[in-house]
Amino acid sequence: MENDSLISGNRPVIMVTNDDGIGAQGLLALVHVLVSASRYVVQVCAPDSEKSAVSHCTYGHPLVVKRVKIEGATAVSVSGTPVDCVSLGISKALFPSVPDLVISGINKGSNCGYNIVYSGTVAGAREAFLDGVPSISLSYQWSSGKSQVNDYLLSAKACLPIINAILVDIKNQNFPNGCFLNMDFPTDIANHKGYKLTKQGKSRSRLGWKKITTPNIQIEKLLAELSQEKHTQIIASEHEHLLFQRHDWNPQFSDDNDDETDKKSLREGYITVTPLGALSRADEDNHHYFKNWLPNLG
Repeated sequence: MENDSLISGNRPVIMVTNDDGIGAQGLLALVHVLVSASRYVVQVCAPDSEKSAVSHCTYGHPLVVKRVKIEGATAVSVSGTPVDCVSLGISKALFPSVPDLVISGINKGSNCGYNIVYSGTVAGAREAFLDGVPSISLSYQWSSGKSQVNDYLLSAKACLPIINAILVDIKNQNFPNGCFLNMDFPTDIANHKGYKLTKQGKSRSRLGWKKITTPNIQIEKLLAELSQEKHTQIIASEHEHLLFQRHDWNPQFSDDNDDETDKKSLREGYITVTPLGALSRADEDNHHYFKNWLPNLG
């Protein structure tokens, strides 16, 4: 997609989305910092409610779009996923032009390692990248009891040099078109150690399941309420209903011995900058294995 706002000398257009919902503190802090800089035209196109961990899910039914008041920005809420919001926002069907840069975030919680696959925040940036629009996904490593709302503002301000450098490269037509950036801010953002170029590691928050019960008199009501609930799986038969609730486990497996990985660097207090693409290639040794394996079938 092409946008000539930078080339023509106009203020660059930045579109913001997220997966925590348009009223989320991370998004509002980011928009506030962008607007306060008085250097950009700021658009917001974000889900009307939380859509965390939906990855590249997209809805097939019509989307409801509503104007939302956010000072200094043109903002709308959308009854869809982050991918829906980005696809609509950069299509020219909603806004008059394609943004120069799409920023997804600031997410509540880090997005490192294998968790990137699940992330709606990262998917929002990836969707823009797939359509040829430069993009960044931003996440803050929120820690209960340590983090404060102001940490979102500090994270947004810490990202401004990256944003400005990207916009300069876009204007000069130097910004690479083969990747987008995923950034994570450490919990102690006020005392961060600076930017660090990292690569996606193998850390992951394991998912667990627990069986839940409810009195029979409530089962039909509960099933109706949970029919669209993304965290619940329902196994139903003619005579019995079993309900299972998803929950996260703390244990992780990781390649934390590699100093270049995102999770390890984030834990050390760095602002991690991880270039990502859209391809999910297997490791080279696995490719070689199947190269020899496939011709020998049956």
